[in-house]
Amino acid sequence: MATKHEQILKYIENLAVGEKISVRKIAKNLSVSEGTAYRAIKDAEIIGFVSTIKRVGTLRIERKQKDSIEKLTFAEIVNMIDGQVLGGRAGLYKSLNKFVIGAMTVEAMERYTDAGNLLIVGNRVSAHELALKRGAAVLITGGFDTDDEVKELADEKELPILSTSYDTFTVATMINRAIYDQLIKKEVVFVEDILTPLDTTAFLSTADKVADWHKLEEETGHSRFPVVNRAMRLTGMVTSKDILDKNPSISIERVMTKNPLTVGPKMSVASVAHMMIWESIEVIPVVKDDLTLIGIVSRQDILKSMQMIQKQPQVGETIDDTIANQLSEKADTGVEADYEFKVSPQMTNSLGTLSYGVFTQVVCEVVQQKLFSMKKRNVAIENVTMYFLKPVQMDATIVIKPRILEMGRKAGKLDVELYLEGILTGKAIVACQMMER
Repeated sequence: MATKHEQILKYIENLAVGEKISVRKIAKNLSVSEGTAYRAIKDAEIIGFVSTIKRVGTLRIERKQKDSIEKLTFAEIVNMIDGQVLGGRAGLYKSLNKFVIGAMTVEAMERYTDAGNLLIVGNRVSAHELALKRGAAVLITGGFDTDDEVKELADEKELPILSTSYDTFTVATMINRAIYDQLIKKEVVFVEDILTPLDTTAFLSTADKVADWHKLEEETGHSRFPVVNRAMRLTGMVTSKDILDKNPSISIERVMTKNPLTVGPKMSVASVAHMMIWESIEVIPVVKDDLTLIGIVSRQDILKSMQMIQKQPQVGETIDDTIANQLSEKADTGVEADYEFKVSPQMTNSLGTLSYGVFTQVVCEVVQQKLFSMKKRNVAIENVTMYFLKPVQMDATIVIKPRILEMGRKAGKLDVELYLEGILTGKAIVACQMMER
């Protein structure tokens, strides 16, 4: 039987897109406490089919798919620019394809304004009306209002007309930054993207016996299975070690490992890889917040996805990407490869010298590149010990020398030294582990 929390989520999901949602209304309709209703609404917002908009309220929206994450909804734009909704509230859940800056005559605007666009313009009522008639939403900059007839047209066509106190340049910069951030999020691979779903996951029940484990092993060829109760909530994990020499009639509940490590669907693959390395485990159950089993991820799944990530082009550039792009292998350095790094202004602190955070990331990047050249892939940095770092000015080019201290099949230790014009300027020791097949 579904819990009250699950019933509320189902109720919200069945509401019409664009419908307003309130804690009090849900609590009354489903006979639950307002606290329970509030928590369910917040979960629905995390899942992605509810959005809260300032001065408008909480609305049921279309769930955003990962492959179209770079498209922002008008509701997100309102929150981003601290704007007001002048009309067309019913269309706030819609996505914009692109934005157009109305720095031209109204006649010229007609060529550039299409359905699904967002026209960013000042207090030009004729431009507002033109955009709405062509199926585009409107964002009025400078804190200006518009005519009542335009607001009525926006309501009729269900196209938002928004207002913000920011100027056009600032608004365009903010939207560009948001789209860029969304592209970075799109590149991050989450557990939900690679998990083996529940309908193809082999699992056991607490009521099963050791004999059932043997039977499932023969059918699947696997030896590690999650154990669930009647409500499909995870209670343990059972492996071949747990049932070794055990009587076939003994209950699985008595031999399983209780309170196993679990991951959520929104956890990044990189985080799960670290867990698997540190704990030396092959399979991790994927669960909801209430421990309901939704699938599993294996070491093979993680390795496959990490290799896929390495092959894909980077569209949105993170800080780590920016640092990596500044790093290059130094030519003609003999057997041991050295690396060069130019300190750009954005890599410095308030004093104009190389940031400690950037130095740490440069060291980690050099270690990963060094090990990659040695065919050591899927490297996880375990520990970075910084011994010292002298001030390094912006625009300086530093040389980084990594040296292997210890190297085994699964772990290694490297000494990394930083030189500026031949003088030792920084030093760190890095310990790392490798995830191998």
